Amino acid sequence: MTSTAPEALQGHDAGDEPPTWPQRMRRFGHAPRPVTGLRERLVPPYNRPSDRLWAVLAVPPAVADRVVRWSAWGGPLLVTLVAGVLRFWHLGSPKAVIFDETYYAKDAWALINHGYEASWPKDIDKQILADPSHITIPAEPGYVVHPPVGKWVIGLGEQLFGFTPFGWRFMVALLGTLSVLMLCRIGRRLFRSTFLGCLAGALLAVDGLHFVMSRTALLDLVLMFFVLGAFGCLLIDRDWARRRLAAALPEDEDGVLRPDAAVAETLGLGLRPWRLAAGVMLGLAFGTKWNGLYILAAFALMAVLWDVGARRTAGAVRPYAAVLRRDLVPAFLSTVPVAIATYIASWTGWIYTTKGYFRDWAATTGKGGDWTWLPDWLRSLWHYEYEVYQFHVNLTSGHTYQSNPWSWIVLGRPVSYFYESPAAGQDGCPADTAGKCAREILAIGTPLLWWAAGFALCYVLWRWFFRRDWRAGAIACGVAAGWAPWFLYQERTIFLFYAVVFVPFLCLAVTMMIGAIVGPAGSDERRRTIGAVGAGVLVLLIIWNFIYFWPLYTGTAIPVDSWRNRMWFDTWV
Repeated sequence: MTSTAPEALQGHDAGDEPPTWPQRMRRFGHAPRPVTGLRERLVPPYNRPSDRLWAVLAVPPAVADRVVRWSAWGGPLLVTLVAGVLRFWHLGSPKAVIFDETYYAKDAWALINHGYEASWPKDIDKQILADPSHITIPAEPGYVVHPPVGKWVIGLGEQLFGFTPFGWRFMVALLGTLSVLMLCRIGRRLFRSTFLGCLAGALLAVDGLHFVMSRTALLDLVLMFFVLGAFGCLLIDRDWARRRLAAALPEDEDGVLRPDAAVAETLGLGLRPWRLAAGVMLGLAFGTKWNGLYILAAFALMAVLWDVGARRTAGAVRPYAAVLRRDLVPAFLSTVPVAIATYIASWTGWIYTTKGYFRDWAATTGKGGDWTWLPDWLRSLWHYEYEVYQFHVNLTSGHTYQSNPWSWIVLGRPVSYFYESPAAGQDGCPADTAGKCAREILAIGTPLLWWAAGFALCYVLWRWFFRRDWRAGAIACGVAAGWAPWFLYQERTIFLFYAVVFVPFLCLAVTMMIGAIVGPAGSDERRRTIGAVGAGVLVLLIIWNFIYFWPLYTGTAIPVDSWRNRMWFDTWV
């Protein structure tokens, strides 16, 4: 009896030992890394659709080249257009001040008009909704516990479209839409695949938490935008630096690039504008919410390790020493001081109006001491920061919707931003409804996407630890930087929506896992077909899940029974 052995078993006699687990895993896309040249290792080329695909579609080669070229931007822009339509659809609904909009919308309006946050009356929200043109901004400064960048962003929308729900949500929706475009391009650069980049952006477009946060005037979506922007800048800088190294390395007589220890250890990379841009982005992130500081530290370390990897690939015998001599100081100067300067600049209104909360502390209560040689505004700002830090670390009062960070990835306790029970025929409740409707905005991720992300994170960590895949390490860094710091403050009152800052990296993790499910280039047709079907089913289920929860993301009135059907767990109520 004869049999056809798999490729991984060719050459084995009947008495040989069974294949090892790595050999079995190769059938599922985990083949050994292909042997590539040094130039391709430093600057990998972008993947292109196979010629067989164009032949099946009867597309001429010239047209195929044009499609591939235009898809690099055309695909991300198309995904972004869909995301924008979803996010701006009925953006002013509900016409209400929902959840913490009661703080940030008013603080933003005061910043735009006064340069500092004001102390608003507690019962002012209804008057703002009824007739914002007759609202007088209080002159008394208000005590706020977050830096001003996010509120400046929200205030810009109010300046453009008025002190209304649409106005204070406009800029957040815009940044949420643009973050989808950024993730498409970041995913494309990270995976060297336009398809996978667009898939990552599409997953972000249909994530419920990102969607809800894009339509609510809170600070966390603004923070996410600047964090993602900083990651993208560092990713471009990584490619830029590796191209410089590749250009400096020698070639042999056949034109093949060769490693060179002298070049790899001594080449100075000069001014790195994208790293400076990352410093500005990280400063804006820090200037939106303080947890941006942890992300600054994590991303700075990641960028230095990328430099180590680049110099090692280029032939450095002692890459860490080379980075210490040539890259560490420039890396520090282009990120940390730039971020701090950006942060201080964000307080310009508070500094120059001289009317903000604690602005005159150094000249009154804090007069004297060992630090009088510093400007009064800087001493006052430092005192303000200290008081805010004390507030944050001691914020332990209970809240109905607080949650532990351990429960975030499984969506243990989402946050209800808005709820009302309109009667039949009112506020969108169908007239033929038996009983009342439920109208809610629930800050919760698309469940199937997040639960898939839990498996994807395990895959990413496996790729990082056992395959030394830098892309997996970058994704893990993005998730850890946004998630891990909250484990240090588990006694503090914290919420699931803080997780929006690392949602883009969850989407990248799921995309990487889906790429593995589809299978690597060169897999046989049967393997690719099975993989494509499995990946397609997963993506379609995620999209269906987003559509199913759409009423809970947008505050659409639905019968109470339909609302209960969507409360899959008691902790979601």
